[in-house]
Amino acid sequence: MPKISPYAAKTVYDPPIYAQAVKIEGAQTLLYIAGQVDYDAEGKCAHPGDFAAQAKAVLAMLKAQVEAGGGTMASIVKVNTYLTDIRHRADYGPIREEFFGRKMPAHTLVAVAALAAPEFLIEIEAIAVL
Repeated sequence: MPKISPYAAKTVYDPPIYAQAVKIEGAQTLLYIAGQVDYDAEGKCAHPGDFAAQAKAVLAMLKAQVEAGGGTMASIVKVNTYLTDIRHRADYGPIREEFFGRKMPAHTLVAVAALAAPEFLIEIEAIAVL
């Protein structure tokens, strides 16, 4: 099992909700999980217009992907989140905490003009180590 150690340089602000950096020692397997969106069984948006439902569904898909690869949410060391409206950032925090706990791994959150389809409000990709 790899040792995963979140850290921040002493001269860099260490935010309470995510790690500035993550050091991995002894990893054998890496999972690169593509951007997950709120797909239903037919490949359409399952919750159009509902940010909270999309965020929960996308994080559940991310969890399923990491578990299918043999890991857990604790195996995730880097997350990139894309929002189509930065105003959803405040809503995303508590939902994200349900899946990652109070402090998540290294994380980048950006607002983008659009995702693959206009109905998608959030997309999340991740890297995990096993």
